[in-house]
Amino acid sequence: MLTRASVALNSHCTINYNNSELDSMLVHRFIGFLPTPRGVFQIMASFVLEEFLGEGVFKDLIPKFIAAGWDDVPTIKMMNSEDMDFIKLTKQHQDALELRTYLHDRALMEYADRLEASGKSLSELLSLSTVVLSSQFGMKRGHVARFVDQRRTSRISMPPHYTLPARQRSMSSVRKTQVYDRSLTPRTMQMVRSSSKDEISLEQSVLLESKIREGYVFKGIIAAGPAEPRLCGCIQPPQVIDDVAPYSSIENISVQKLTPEYKVGVERLVKKKAPPMKASELWRDKPVILFCVRRPGCIMCRAEAHQLYMRKPIFDAMGIQLIAVLHEQIESEVKDFWPRYWGGLVVLDRNLDFFRALGGGKLLKDKFVSGFLFNRRSIANFKRAADTGLDYNFTGEGEIKGGVFIVGSGRRGIVYQFIERNFGDWAPIAEVIQICSQLQDPIHNREEMITESSTSCSQQDN
Repeated sequence: MLTRASVALNSHCTINYNNSELDSMLVHRFIGFLPTPRGVFQIMASFVLEEFLGEGVFKDLIPKFIAAGWDDVPTIKMMNSEDMDFIKLTKQHQDALELRTYLHDRALMEYADRLEASGKSLSELLSLSTVVLSSQFGMKRGHVARFVDQRRTSRISMPPHYTLPARQRSMSSVRKTQVYDRSLTPRTMQMVRSSSKDEISLEQSVLLESKIREGYVFKGIIAAGPAEPRLCGCIQPPQVIDDVAPYSSIENISVQKLTPEYKVGVERLVKKKAPPMKASELWRDKPVILFCVRRPGCIMCRAEAHQLYMRKPIFDAMGIQLIAVLHEQIESEVKDFWPRYWGGLVVLDRNLDFFRALGGGKLLKDKFVSGFLFNRRSIANFKRAADTGLDYNFTGEGEIKGGVFIVGSGRRGIVYQFIERNFGDWAPIAEVIQICSQLQDPIHNREEMITESSTSCSQQDN
């Protein structure tokens, strides 16, 4: 049900509007301090592999990437020169991949085919004048500024002791020395060279694993953005809980699968209505990051989804699943959200039980005026998200706050919970990765890596 609200702009002018995000767009335009949403969809920074590789030099190489294990955009963006040489990419291919990665980081993929077709390298294109970029390649003025700004970098590296699952390194240099030990992989070699500090971490992890086998349940860590007074202290921020939600509050939640995990050629949406399932099935075998999305069309939600999914190779190496949780099903919004901004599984929590668990049993809600217009932190969050250049809209319910759960496999429990206190608060990426790294069983991972390495080397010998 829509409610009425008013915003006093000065002593002579008051706007009355319905408290919905569609009408909020009108407020944005009238006040003039926020950009309006784009009406036409553009590729921008899509995670669709075909859109990332484009219609140029990579058009016929998609099967080659997939066969070698480079089957999603975040993983391909982490390729280094060794990886490119190993799958025999030419200099032209390597230059094109560098260019596309740079454009994807800046949400400028709409220019990728044109810039690639010029035959110029990224460094050559960056040396061109703004006039040439605008006239020759049709770049808009704001896009030119984003393109030439080389400070905008989001290069992602694997944490120490982890290796990309898709990475197939050439062993030729090692074989020349005739000292190659098949029991060692890049990751286990790093573990052999690890310091005493790492050995202590290993012992602690093994101890933690034994506790889990004995039925130990994590008490977890809870986090939220700062609570700042609004409108000079006249409006107090909403209170958030101090304790992690009990595992019992989420294990029996009924969810419905809306999309599969993105792979080239998969159906964009689940064709038949999937039957409801218990949420605990999602993390029965592997830990999971549950990203509870306030509204899939919101630019702040899309930007957080984009940042999380960009680290997919890291979470893959850690054995962590990525799942987005929506609280309403609008088919057009799901299609726009997946897989352009999020390539992981998407499920529907129709009864909003995950969102209630974030709030300690009740929904965390905020009004547009008090929670956004009069909240400096929310406005800063919006500007941070808008700076990514991603598309957005105002479709759907946007007042119910979201957040993040990290849940251990089996019945380990909730190990981390982040609450969106202010509109657009993001769970700190470094914190999420650190928590996920503590869920690993290093001995199990090492045995798995050794098996994969032995199999790979046997195939090469044959």
